[in-house]
Amino acid sequence: MSHEDSNGSPNTAATAAASIPEPVARGPLDLTLLRTFLAVHRAGSFTGAARVLGLSQPTVTTQIRALEHRLGRALFERLPRGVAATPIADDLAIRVAEPLDALAEVAERDRFGADTPAEPVHLAGPAEVLCVRVLPVLAPLVERGVLLRITTGLTDDLLPGLRAGRYDLVLSTGRPRGRALVAVPLMDEEFVLVAAPRWAERIGPDRVAAEGPAALRGVPLVSYAEDLPIARRYWRHVFGTRLTERAAITVPDLRGVLTAVVAGAGLTVLPRYLCAAELASGALVPLLTPEDPPINTGFLVRRAGTADHPHLTLVHDHLVRAARTW
Repeated sequence: MSHEDSNGSPNTAATAAASIPEPVARGPLDLTLLRTFLAVHRAGSFTGAARVLGLSQPTVTTQIRALEHRLGRALFERLPRGVAATPIADDLAIRVAEPLDALAEVAERDRFGADTPAEPVHLAGPAEVLCVRVLPVLAPLVERGVLLRITTGLTDDLLPGLRAGRYDLVLSTGRPRGRALVAVPLMDEEFVLVAAPRWAERIGPDRVAAEGPAALRGVPLVSYAEDLPIARRYWRHVFGTRLTERAAITVPDLRGVLTAVVAGAGLTVLPRYLCAAELASGALVPLLTPEDPPINTGFLVRRAGTADHPHLTLVHDHLVRAARTW
């Protein structure tokens, strides 16, 4: 992403798992139980799922317990506020989401008529990851009638809009706090210190590893913001020191930072996914390969416990599946 700086009793996962009996005789899974499971997984709470499904909270709880009994596995850890999905639940959600959403799409079309206009899915996040990762993945969904409305911006500006209903999904550079939003990990970004070959030659091979930031004195720094948030984090994490340099160029888009550094403007710190092609071609050179590079986890965030339309869940789950290969 790149831009830096529900309702049950409070049982532990182990206790919940220990209370699940052995699986019952094999047979087809009940679609009603699977629909309820998927609603809980997405809402992050039994109460939120109940609102979406139009059921009572005790009914949702009973259906989840029935599915756990059927599988012989705990699907959710009951928390003081909401539930947390187990890895087994995450895997099951990935497997059942697409077919269940396809059925829901057919049902809704039949209910409202084939000519009923689809509601657009409003998706927001950092411009770079939207353009480089997300839009290529979502483009094929347009043929299925999905309408997308894309907004770019920083996480701190976008999450209030998600809470207020201006957006349906937000790509966030961190996990949001509170019960109102549900977040799933989407991708890990590794940050890399890079420069064009001529600057790498002037610095000299292995000098950064041997001398640290002292080897970089005099090399212009390119950043997307005046306060150098990504570079400051890299200096602190890798070199254990504070970055005091001033940027030679600031561009409020990491793709512009990439272009300037490839053209020889100086050095920068970029997420590896954004400059992978340039590193492979030799247009950029990594100045250091630390054993523990800075990594940032990006999340896909939606509102908890709100009714949504099939295209929203289609986009959400399509992104989650695609991100497993990023």
